[in-house]
Amino acid sequence: MLEWLVVLCIAILVVLIWPRSKYFGTESKTDALLQGLGISQQEVKDKTGRCVSDRDGSDGTGEKARAVALICKPSALANYLLKHCRTFSNFSPCLGWTWRASAFLQSVYEACWPYDSPVQFVRDNLQLSDEGLVALDWAVPSYQKRRRTSSHSTSPVLLIIPNSFGKITRNVLKLCETALSHGYLPAVFNRRSHNGTPLTTLKLQQFGDPADLREAVRYIRYRQPAGRLYAVSESTGSGLLLSYLGECGSSSYVTAAVCLSPVFRCQSWFESGLCWPLQWVLVVYQKICLSRYKTVLGETIQTDTLFSSCSLRGLEESLFCQTGHTGCASSAPTGSCASDTSGAWDAYWERNEPLRDVDEVAIPVLSVCAKDDPVRGDTQSTIPLELFETNPHFFLLLTERGGHCGFSTQSKGSTFAAVGSAAVPNSGTENRGPNWSHKALLEFFRATTDFFAAEERTKQLAARRRGLGGGAGGRAFRHRSVSTCKRVPACSHNIHAIYNWQRSYTR
Repeated sequence: MLEWLVVLCIAILVVLIWPRSKYFGTESKTDALLQGLGISQQEVKDKTGRCVSDRDGSDGTGEKARAVALICKPSALANYLLKHCRTFSNFSPCLGWTWRASAFLQSVYEACWPYDSPVQFVRDNLQLSDEGLVALDWAVPSYQKRRRTSSHSTSPVLLIIPNSFGKITRNVLKLCETALSHGYLPAVFNRRSHNGTPLTTLKLQQFGDPADLREAVRYIRYRQPAGRLYAVSESTGSGLLLSYLGECGSSSYVTAAVCLSPVFRCQSWFESGLCWPLQWVLVVYQKICLSRYKTVLGETIQTDTLFSSCSLRGLEESLFCQTGHTGCASSAPTGSCASDTSGAWDAYWERNEPLRDVDEVAIPVLSVCAKDDPVRGDTQSTIPLELFETNPHFFLLLTERGGHCGFSTQSKGSTFAAVGSAAVPNSGTENRGPNWSHKALLEFFRATTDFFAAEERTKQLAARRRGLGGGAGGRAFRHRSVSTCKRVPACSHNIHAIYNWQRSYTR
């Protein structure tokens, strides 16, 4: 039924809101947007070191337009990324009269269109400290019957956090496929009640509450202690990832992270709302997912208010800002959520806004965004450019086109093929090439890992040289085996105190 609703919304928007002017205009959209932001192209180059993309985006008039810009604070890591991440500047968005040139259509396509994925998932149901359940879906090739669980594997783990509505999109499936082909162990994190995960408690996970994710990361760390951990979030799922990185700081166990089409200012996003077809589809989808728990949820919330809500804000308020629900502020008096809905709403976002602890983030974080994103909204008001210009841990890849988690690219011979793949004929064969955003994030992970490895080697070499020139102490250091100086990082937690293996179950 959801597919029919999506098709109906697409048909309505194609007829009413098809943006013809975007494809036949003569003004450089890059210049227009930068002028709207009060930033000139020269100023952007000064702040970021250079414009990443040197490719020319033809708009039909011969004018040159910048396809991708890397916005960040100048640093040694930023210079390294500019030098070694060639994918950053290799983005050719679809132009002209093709459905992939529409930001809305390619966003809907990546979110809702079925995808015959060549990978399958093996699920781990994790019982948490409060007896709630979350699930980790490990992606494996279709020919492999079960996941390898060797704790001695050094393969890096890619933790994927889907959108906050629990929908496993085409974009997530393709990311799992691409990650497997590059030697990663992809694991999709499913929140309580999402994607078939049983709801065993009356508690649902709040938008930016990282408590469940923290326990899942500790479990992954326990099962794969020798492999590096990377994290990727999609759309509104970035709120959970940014909250986790901010609360945990240098103890996050994550080497680097990427946010694909993130929503940064989530309270404003819920309050302003999406265009009515998109919001209507998301509200209906969330109601369908929650309807199976209507009876049990009735013990803590007003289900009549919940299922009569017509907006995303109404649903969020009904779930977490009603009398007696655990989502209400613990410091607030009983009944305050009902008597002061506005105050409860603001208090809820004080605890769940993704950027509330952004200064504590201690790892490199790349955000991939498009200026024409129909879900996030206007670039000037929804992207905190000052964060990327002042915080050395945050990097922003801002593309001219791409929609929401779309980033469709042109290929020779067909406008339906994606970057890096062969041209697809008009026979309807589905393109299997990786998305540009997926190639960019994997290249970002590789570059950051190589950069920090080189920095560590430089520090060790400098320490060794100081030791060799330090007399008796230097001679003692010279005869010491290098391997004895290494320290294998250990988990700072007791896994058995968190999980009860007799009660946990896996299928």
